[in-house]
Amino acid sequence: MSNIVLDGIMGLVVGDALGVPVEFQSRDSLEKEPVTGMRAYGTYGQPAGTWSDDSSLTLALLDSLKKGLDYKDIMDKFLGWYERADYTPHGQMFDIGNATSAALRRYKSGCAPLEAGGTSEGDNGNGSLMRILPILFYLLKHYGEDFTEKAEAFEIIHNISALTHGHRRSMMACGIYICLAKSLIGLKDKERAVKEGLKTAFAYYKNQADFKNEEQHFITLEDEDFKNLPEDDIESGGYVVDSLKASLWCLLNTGSYADCVLKAVNLGKDTDTTAAIAGGLAGLFYGYEAIPEDWLGVISRREYVEALCEF
Repeated sequence: MSNIVLDGIMGLVVGDALGVPVEFQSRDSLEKEPVTGMRAYGTYGQPAGTWSDDSSLTLALLDSLKKGLDYKDIMDKFLGWYERADYTPHGQMFDIGNATSAALRRYKSGCAPLEAGGTSEGDNGNGSLMRILPILFYLLKHYGEDFTEKAEAFEIIHNISALTHGHRRSMMACGIYICLAKSLIGLKDKERAVKEGLKTAFAYYKNQADFKNEEQHFITLEDEDFKNLPEDDIESGGYVVDSLKASLWCLLNTGSYADCVLKAVNLGKDTDTTAAIAGGLAGLFYGYEAIPEDWLGVISRREYVEALCEF
């Protein structure tokens, strides 16, 4: 089990670190000077290999799940990152989304963990999607490889999202992502794996009345020509639906881990998160060995991250 954890988590962390120096840059500017490897400084003035809140919250969730499923413990660990810079590369928390910040403040004020996440239309940033990957490993370990056939597993995924993002659209994005991530493990045919993952996810959500109004936002993913959408049709900001689509589009339109995450970064805007989300999928499909060693070599606290992946 530890092997696929390392594949996915380090795939996510490296993608995140590639995107940090150019976060918020436009696609046009990156077309003129594309990212081709690890850069230093840039947007946040951080050394090369520095990862952001995407990875910090992912690692916090992973660390908590190693001891079992405890929503309070997860939120306590998120709060440790927020207040004490736990799970950070350099002892400094330099990036946080508005919805996540608001949820952690509500939790600290006494709100129950599963009621802390915002539920309005405006609470559909990508902040739960970017950190959802560790629940895959928990579900595989405790529910088996057929966990996607169990409603309880989807409920857990939705609860993990709701800690900071409680709108059903964010929950559904997380559910689709986990189905995709599961399907990519061990299969050599990437397009088949993606097709199976999407089929599994939509088979579940089409039978859930509570998600009926959300299906329309993800319908593009079911289109046979989704892979062939022009880049101009792929948005790469902080909206959760856009982030899911962009990460999957990058995976489908590249043939290696490196090409996938670089394509994600060079879409611009929310570069670190798009690349983190795409990197988690690409890491699971291509494996840890496919991540360029010169990138791994500069990842901050690499040994610490890899130790956490002993799930």
